[in-house]
Amino acid sequence: MAGLLLLCAASGLLLAAVGAIPPPEEAARMARFVLHSCDWGALATLSAQEGLRGRPFANIFSLSDGPPGPRGGSGVPYLYLTDMEISVQDLEVNSNASLTVSLAQTPYCRKHRYDPQNPLCAHIIFVGSIVKVNDSEAVVAKNALFSRHPEMETWPKDHNWFFAKFNITNIWVLDYFGGLKIVTPEEYYSVKP
Repeated sequence: MAGLLLLCAASGLLLAAVGAIPPPEEAARMARFVLHSCDWGALATLSAQEGLRGRPFANIFSLSDGPPGPRGGSGVPYLYLTDMEISVQDLEVNSNASLTVSLAQTPYCRKHRYDPQNPLCAHIIFVGSIVKVNDSEAVVAKNALFSRHPEMETWPKDHNWFFAKFNITNIWVLDYFGGLKIVTPEEYYSVKP
């Protein structure tokens, strides 16, 4: 119970540090805000596994676009992966994926009594591909991930962990009534959350 309270308090501090939620008419800012507010997302791949080949397969992954705080992050979703993970095996066959992040994992939606499916409990759907980062970007990815997920530093070295990023090609924002909003990667990266 104490651990859950600590986690909720930390999430609340993260939202407070990031700032107020952007208005619905600023979809690109909302997408950046939601990603930076989230510590994990649901990554969907096309399965390469026997019996599931070609079917959608969703899995939870820790992620980060930068250290928590008001600077807002880079907007690039970084991940720490191993080839031993089933979804990563799917990505080795087909690197295309979608990633969903939602304010449902933060205190925001609970505070306002929004169900996770309520459009006011904003969620973002990214489509693109997963790519390993080069050595210079690995430094940025490591800082982004380990600042939010310090346990990662202790994960078994013999699992051959590597840093990757979600290369965004399409973005859909659901943060208000009336349907999805389309944001281009150019719009997304040009705004600050």
